[in-house]
Amino acid sequence: VLLVLGIQDIHADQEMIGKISAAGQLMHCSAPLDVLFLLDGSYSIGKGSFERSKHFAGKLCDALDIRPDRVRVGMIQFSSTPHLEFPLDSYLTKQEVKERIERTVFRGGSTETGRALKYILRKGFLGGRNSSVPEVLIIISDGKSQGSTAVPAMQVKERHITVFAVGIKFPRWEELDVLASEPTEQHVLFAGDADDAANGLYSTLTGSVCSTTAPGCKVESRPCERRTLETVKELAGNYACWKGSKQPNAVRSSLCPFYRWKRVLIKHPSRCFRTVCPDPCDSQPCQNGGTCVPEGLNKYRCLCLMGYGGDNHCAPKLSLCSVDLLFMMDSSAGVTLEGFLRYKAFLKRFLQAAMGWDLPMNVGVAQYDDNVRIPIEVGQHRDAFSLMKSIDALNFSGGGTLTGRALQYIAERGFGSTTVFADMRDDLPRVVVLLTDSMSQDPVAEAAKYARDRDLFLIGVGSRFMRTELTKVTGNPKQTIVYSDPQDLFNKIPELQRRICSVDSPEGCQAQSLDLVFAVDASSRVGLENFLQLRRFVRSSCLHFSINRDVTQIALVVYSSEAHTVFALDTHTSNSAVLQAIDQVPFLGDSASAGSALLHIYGDVMTVQKGARPGVNKVVVVLTNGGGMEDAAAPAQQLRRNGILVFVVVIGDAQRDMLLRVAGSPDYLVHVSSYEDLQYYQDFIIERICEEAKSPVNLCKPNPCMNQGICILGPGSYRCECHGWEGPHCESS
Repeated sequence: VLLVLGIQDIHADQEMIGKISAAGQLMHCSAPLDVLFLLDGSYSIGKGSFERSKHFAGKLCDALDIRPDRVRVGMIQFSSTPHLEFPLDSYLTKQEVKERIERTVFRGGSTETGRALKYILRKGFLGGRNSSVPEVLIIISDGKSQGSTAVPAMQVKERHITVFAVGIKFPRWEELDVLASEPTEQHVLFAGDADDAANGLYSTLTGSVCSTTAPGCKVESRPCERRTLETVKELAGNYACWKGSKQPNAVRSSLCPFYRWKRVLIKHPSRCFRTVCPDPCDSQPCQNGGTCVPEGLNKYRCLCLMGYGGDNHCAPKLSLCSVDLLFMMDSSAGVTLEGFLRYKAFLKRFLQAAMGWDLPMNVGVAQYDDNVRIPIEVGQHRDAFSLMKSIDALNFSGGGTLTGRALQYIAERGFGSTTVFADMRDDLPRVVVLLTDSMSQDPVAEAAKYARDRDLFLIGVGSRFMRTELTKVTGNPKQTIVYSDPQDLFNKIPELQRRICSVDSPEGCQAQSLDLVFAVDASSRVGLENFLQLRRFVRSSCLHFSINRDVTQIALVVYSSEAHTVFALDTHTSNSAVLQAIDQVPFLGDSASAGSALLHIYGDVMTVQKGARPGVNKVVVVLTNGGGMEDAAAPAQQLRRNGILVFVVVIGDAQRDMLLRVAGSPDYLVHVSSYEDLQYYQDFIIERICEEAKSPVNLCKPNPCMNQGICILGPGSYRCECHGWEGPHCESS
């Protein structure tokens, strides 16, 4: 096995080899193309290598968009004579082609590659289309033909057929070079590593035949070495032998050479062209000594050191987050003694994991039932040992659950001692973490608003059935953390750490320019009650953005059979104006056509005339129950081609395949089980939008030039080339 893997070596480190293999698995070719496999089925190959050839052919099919109007695939097996296994028009889906390849039976015989090429010259690509469709011949062989291949190979290539020669077993590279198209470095491959060979083949096809690479990927040339196993004659020595003599009845003794046959690896230096994609770990996203492990093209995970475990990016220790922190523990009869002790254990483990033993600690602890006590003032302890000891000393009290009263008390007196030490800053953000598992017996909304108005950042931690009340307390689902069972509480330590450390970070995309359009399904299938929930979701989402001319612009479109612009990107310049306008959005009824809505957004909303800004990322969020999406795939693709991202948020049951075509990728499709659960996905959706808002932008997409003007990119700028019009954007006649 090691010998086979060593037949071709690319001179690159193991990390780069992994990138090449990963890119090979991600390639996809969708273009009119006729592909004919020519499989060597001779005895020199053998049945085992023939099965590997079939596997490689199937692997290549994974990246082909096989259907009648795109890629067609056929196969010929050759040995003593060529045999058509199936023409190009026999199997018109990927699954059918792969199953037929798998059923191909090894025939055996001599290796008559030249005869097989003459068969193709005589018969052509059987089942193929006209000459306007590119033809690709993929020969999989050991290159050990028993006849000349040079002339028929040249004649095949003269017919503008692109020929790839793929070595199998221990190939004779010189003959493969003769068979393959020029440059041979890009058309000769080795089937032993299927992912690498697929990468090489599709890297060559990129640009000339079909676009196969993902954005950001590029083809690179690297030195490589190909080897083959040859049998050579070697002088082993001399031995005494008897030879005849010219004299009659006479012989003479002599020394005769003795040879033996030896198998050696012959090296062939070459260059290999492979596609390499950006590694998600290239940006070193893991902090504090964490190790980044890539998982595909866009995903990764971090292996974190002790104290940072579980966080997506090995976030900094809490002591490095500049906050004053007060834990507000429910000590009422509702949580029970067992629950109170669990909160104490959670608090200790959180402080150990998130803060370690760093000093000083701006941490305090309050506990409440129908009264409020602050046994540990914020900043009271200068060392971790004394803080842990004070937490151990906390006692369960029991009593009523007056969370509202406790919040008001903490807002007024909870941080009165944060300047107990002269060297401690008194201008830090103030964070209150509420730990509770029992419903409040007094109103919480007014008291929580009072606390937030006094610049307290509230985070709620509780069991699942507490979600609604905790969200009333925090005022934001993003700041509500719920656990499914008592043990799951301890799994929330990394999430709580992130929430606390994010207090200085602006919510949403308040520091990032963005043009955002919400497209809301207002059809009769959604219904009035559910439409109002969608409207509330849009309203709540807008609170996460800083709306003005310089940062975020928001437009709203509602649609049923037709689309209507409620307000354009440049209509409102403040959050209050947007919120007021959302409250006036009418329900339409009638059937739904998401395609009409997306076309409307492309032509009448995401335009310079309607306030879209060049050089600013653009996102469309479609809120739908999945109805009326049949006509949306093509308009969504048109938006993406012009640099506009489409997020699809679907509520309820819907056809995933159709929705994927609209979203373009599973990363941009969010499925919500019910309208009631939509609010819990807001955090995730906003974060995804903000991630995209940070991506590089093409100043000419969508085209900022009006009246058929042509946008021409410059270094960090663009200009419009106008025909019969004037102005920066060809706006004046």
